[in-house]
Amino acid sequence: MLDTIFQPIYTTTYTMTTYLICTAVSLVLGAAAAWASGFRSRQSKSFSLAIFLIPAVVQTVIMLVNDSVGAGVAVMGAFSLVRFRSAPGSAKEIVSIFLAMATGLATAKGYVALAAVFVVIIGSVMVLSNFVNIKEKDDLQRDLKITIPEDLNYAHEFDDLFEKYTKNAKLLTVKTSNMGSLYKLNYRVELKSEDNIQSFIDDLRCRNGNLEIAILIPATADNTL
Repeated sequence: MLDTIFQPIYTTTYTMTTYLICTAVSLVLGAAAAWASGFRSRQSKSFSLAIFLIPAVVQTVIMLVNDSVGAGVAVMGAFSLVRFRSAPGSAKEIVSIFLAMATGLATAKGYVALAAVFVVIIGSVMVLSNFVNIKEKDDLQRDLKITIPEDLNYAHEFDDLFEKYTKNAKLLTVKTSNMGSLYKLNYRVELKSEDNIQSFIDDLRCRNGNLEIAILIPATADNTL
């Protein structure tokens, strides 16, 4: 019974009815893939529309190729250019694009039931992944900015505090300010725990004379491909 999902709805040639059925399935599955991709995540309207339409576009192109090896290679080369004409996407966005393309390939060959099962499985995994909170190492990385008076020797002044509150700390930049009477230090630190940030700031204030201190999340593109 389950083996029927591996049977295409056409074999050698396709009719207008077959094409319309495949296109309808591609659009429905494209909508499902777009919903799964955007579930609990920020996603632009244009990207959602692209995921929605890619299966039908790929399906039509593959049907036009009609098992021609040369045309197939040319089409895949054209598809590869899209990656270099667009802005870097997140890992999840790249997976969504491949999901949409694979769905289009499956429906183009007539495997509409298999395409549906494929989208349900991958889409379910993408949705469930939003409920799994995995703590990454980068989540505890911060940019620490400290303003100190010019007479404070900053080389080892904060070593004991870094040892107490951080796993590692690295001085990135040093800049003078206020006609040279102040130094602005910029560190990249990895905290031991987010719960101790306030205590960390309070102890730093005692060392730098209650001057300005800022702890920021680094502005990095961690999930792009």
